Amino acid sequence: MDSVRDVTDLDTLRSQIAELEQESAAPDLWDDVEHAQEVTSRLSRANSELERVEGMDSRIDDVEVLVEMAQEEDDAETFTEVDRELASLRKAVSELEVRTLLGGEYDQREAVVTIRAGAGGVDAADFAEMLLRMYLRWAERHGYPTKVMDTSYAEEAGLKSATFEVNVPYAYGNLAVEAGTHRLVRISPFDNQGRRQTSFAAVEVVPLIEQTDHIDIPENELKIDVFRSSGPGGQSVNTTDSAVRMTHIPTGTVVSMQNEKSQIQNRAAALRVMQSRLLLLRREQEAAEKKELAGDIKASWGDQMRSYVLHPYQMVKDLRTEHEVGKTDAVLDGDIDDFIEAGVRWKRAQERADA
Repeated sequence: MDSVRDVTDLDTLRSQIAELEQESAAPDLWDDVEHAQEVTSRLSRANSELERVEGMDSRIDDVEVLVEMAQEEDDAETFTEVDRELASLRKAVSELEVRTLLGGEYDQREAVVTIRAGAGGVDAADFAEMLLRMYLRWAERHGYPTKVMDTSYAEEAGLKSATFEVNVPYAYGNLAVEAGTHRLVRISPFDNQGRRQTSFAAVEVVPLIEQTDHIDIPENELKIDVFRSSGPGGQSVNTTDSAVRMTHIPTGTVVSMQNEKSQIQNRAAALRVMQSRLLLLRREQEAAEKKELAGDIKASWGDQMRSYVLHPYQMVKDLRTEHEVGKTDAVLDGDIDDFIEAGVRWKRAQERADA
């Protein structure tokens, strides 16, 4: 907690809150809607950060009182309660420490996640669907709102691709370390000879665009196609051409949306995701230029980032952090917090080493 307090700098944070509260109380604040949204958003994030740290300090004070009570009364039941609270506190402080590491430009943003089946045929499509479920279950465990924006189903089973949003602050900072190539090794349920199959899926994570980002895309740089939405097996979801496929011609970036009810809604959702991807692309290009100037060109850290082995043994291993577990069912059911925490720490260490 000492290191968390040092990084958070509570005195500066309280001063920022006081200034933002004064600014938000100005009678003409909403004359400039974009500025007002930025001020209220910053105030909300700052208050949440302060409440997290002060709440943890309060829990530590409470457990100290419990220890004193247990010692004075020599009460085994109270000592047991202390042990439970200490275990919970250690996990909570670790999570809070990871949050303090999320200081990147877009780390506080909500996230847009796209999963695509790679090499491996129907097994890869099935793996893509398994990953989609894993991330949605992770969000559900934490009570994070999600919205599936697009699903493209494979012919036999699984998904060609899926895109969804995680609508909670710091979703991007946490999930960015999940980006890269995921590998699955198992006995294929689609192989009648019961052979072992290796398949791949790619995960892309971008920060959700905000109104203050000003990512303008000229209309002549966009190609927009409309088509009929479809579900598994090609069954018609509706009888209108409401789905939208948007292509950014200069970069070749493609976004498809079909889960909204109207073409207008799908077009707006596609534009928002397109802006988010172009925002991240611009950031990556700037980072690449800086590395080139420094003479330090490295391969992408996300490639081949995690293996899920279901046969001949059970193991999920992150190839960057070396973190591994044997409970594959739990991981595929959304228990990935330890992988995310290890990934955030690893990524920050890499950034410090490159600085």
